Amino acid sequence: MATPHIGAEAGDFAPDVLMPGDPRRAKRIAETVLQDAQLVTEVRGIFGYTGTYDGAPVSVLASGMGQPSIAIYATELFRFFGVKRIIRIGTAGGMARHLDVGDVVIASAAHTDSAMTASRIPGIHYSHAPSFRLLAAAASAGGYGAPAPTGRRRRAKTGSVYVGPVLSSDTFYADRAEINDLLVAHGTLAVEMEAAALYACADREGGEALSICTISDLLFRDASLPAEEREMLFDRSVQLALAAFAQA
Repeated sequence: MATPHIGAEAGDFAPDVLMPGDPRRAKRIAETVLQDAQLVTEVRGIFGYTGTYDGAPVSVLASGMGQPSIAIYATELFRFFGVKRIIRIGTAGGMARHLDVGDVVIASAAHTDSAMTASRIPGIHYSHAPSFRLLAAAASAGGYGAPAPTGRRRRAKTGSVYVGPVLSSDTFYADRAEINDLLVAHGTLAVEMEAAALYACADREGGEALSICTISDLLFRDASLPAEEREMLFDRSVQLALAAFAQA
């Protein structure tokens, strides 16, 4: 059945869905990563496709930008189309000073300045957390924590994989240096705009979710990825997500 925002029918989506923000990235994943991908929805220019990867059915659907947008699409996928697992594939701004552009952050939790879930459980500060199975599988696929030949943890380098909390913010252009410092002091790695809402939707709908983000710029230093390199490293996050689906 079609919904107000997804023009697909029952069975059109696979149980596993990759969710980039940009509709063009959804199209690119369908054309270059999935096999035999078919367009199943394009309402409001939000493209969704279903194909296979290594013989397993996988779908990709854009989420748009921000928590309200991803909450709409994730809720409808879980509730009406039989989707079981969603992995967000996106970009984030690096907050922790050991990060560099090109690194990948797998969000083990998502703080937020949004009020979307503030009253979900009266009297409780609700925690936004991902599926541990997907988290562990993605971290393993990325080599997180694997020892170097000497038995010591590998040194951080561009393209390293980190696991830790992110901030899901409702404000893109925010001047909050003091708040950022406090967040970093409490272990926050990066800032983006969707993970908390996605995790909350998965909890409410009985699904599983994860967010994997490439660091595209830094809050503490003037650095950003060129467009071509950003797309290449974005592909790496897609592969981590697909590996997580296969292993979890």
